[in-house]
Amino acid sequence: MAAPLRMRGRLSGPRWLRVGAIAGLIAVTFVASRSCQQSQIRLTKTEAITKAQRRIDFNPTRVQVRLLRQGLGSHPFWIVSLSIPRKQQDTFAQLAVVRVDANTGKVTSVAVQR
Repeated sequence: MAAPLRMRGRLSGPRWLRVGAIAGLIAVTFVASRSCQQSQIRLTKTEAITKAQRRIDFNPTRVQVRLLRQGLGSHPFWIVSLSIPRKQQDTFAQLAVVRVDANTGKVTSVAVQR
């Protein structure tokens, strides 16, 4: 037997339940989009090096860069090591390690060893 004409193409159930389901779906979509956005890499390796060099007061002869994801949300950071090595192996005249947020470009920490 065919459904009554007024019920075809409509969701059945109370109106508040339908509105609540739609609002819940919108909320879940918003949260998912925000969490995905926070883990994006928007800053290039070259931009991270430039930001790191602005925060130190020497001209490095060596630069090493690596991308690390830290924390429960795997937030991406560029870790930039800037150094001037000495003639003795594994020693440095100057060394700085700068952590740059790969999403926002904000320098979050600078550690300088002289």
